[in-house]
Amino acid sequence: MKGPAWPIAALLVGYPIWWALGFGGLSVIVVAAPMAVILWRRRPIRVPRGFGWWLLLLAGYLVSGLMLAEMPPGTYGELGPGRIIGYAMRLTLYVAILVVVLYLGNLTERELPQLRLVRMMGALFVTTVAGGLLGVLFPSFSFTSPVELLLPGWIGENPFVQNLIHPTAGQTQKVLGYAMPRPEAPYEWANAWGSNVSVLLVWFVVGWWVYGGRRRRVLAVVLIALAAVPIVYSLNRGLWIGLGLAVLYLIVRVGGRTRVALCGGVAVAALAFALSPLAPLFAQRLDKPHSNDIRAFTVSATLTAATHSPVIGYGNTRNATGNHRTITTGKTQWCTGCGHPPLGSDGQLWLLIMTQGFTGAALYVAFFAGAIRRHWRDRSPVGLAGVLVMGLVLLYMFVYDGLVTPLSLYLISFAILWRNA
Repeated sequence: MKGPAWPIAALLVGYPIWWALGFGGLSVIVVAAPMAVILWRRRPIRVPRGFGWWLLLLAGYLVSGLMLAEMPPGTYGELGPGRIIGYAMRLTLYVAILVVVLYLGNLTERELPQLRLVRMMGALFVTTVAGGLLGVLFPSFSFTSPVELLLPGWIGENPFVQNLIHPTAGQTQKVLGYAMPRPEAPYEWANAWGSNVSVLLVWFVVGWWVYGGRRRRVLAVVLIALAAVPIVYSLNRGLWIGLGLAVLYLIVRVGGRTRVALCGGVAVAALAFALSPLAPLFAQRLDKPHSNDIRAFTVSATLTAATHSPVIGYGNTRNATGNHRTITTGKTQWCTGCGHPPLGSDGQLWLLIMTQGFTGAALYVAFFAGAIRRHWRDRSPVGLAGVLVMGLVLLYMFVYDGLVTPLSLYLISFAILWRNA
């Protein structure tokens, strides 16, 4: 693609290449550089309403860096390269995503038609489904990326960095009591896949069904049916709840024949799913709330730790002493279930509370809730979809970390909604 829109096309349509190179979620940092140059050349720069909330969030994260060396009660460890790297990468990502939003909002409709941008998100949905199927069929598939080979060991071996630069198809976990693959490709972990596929599905439906011809609509039905396989195999209850609420939202907000057609389509899809081989796996996951105790422990410990720095947080996550089963710290031969659950790792809300205090969490909520309030009356397909995604953001903050790729897609969705005003 020529013209100033090429960086966003490179990010969304070219994402499989970024993933294979080892950039993956870090690709947004790479493309933010040319986006910033394009922005600089077309000053003055337009900013969206509510932009101040995000600037305050970013400023708060800068201040929270002063607390990196501090250790709240119930945690252990010391300031080291890993903690500093994690903080620096999150800060860089926050800035890069900010640039992406401003860049998209300052491109004209002629330079980047809205439908083209929506369909770019749809193209990434296709990539996500393909990656999900790869994770289900070949969960152990992985390889060493070029970025991984080039980085020095003290950086590349950091667990947070390793998840970003080492391409893997899936995670095999014992969520149901036995080993089961959970799709991850082309993202950094399984929960990121779950969050991303639901957000991208919204834009895929808009671009391929609402504004698509007969051929696109047929392909859309086929792709969504294929997507059901990795969606169920993800064993991701947050994703399932999000999709269910998305359907209810649309039924309530659309009217007339569209509502009737939507209800009919949902009924047919539900019947087909109930008769498919996927239904027993779905029911089995609902019957085994494997992660509830772990989440309860980490959330409780996160809130307790955050009360000791409620305004600016601690800049990064911390390792808890023990876990939900024992006060033992670390795995041993007699306690393989012991470990170090990072406080702030069970959702963007808890991450913000841990890293930026309750202030940071409030700013995050204000930013996305404000977008919903301002655009609620926009009943165009893009407006309805954008508000829906903003609602999913507020839902997912309880169960999904926003960084890295989910937050990028959240903010690109915000930019699409802003451009539609």
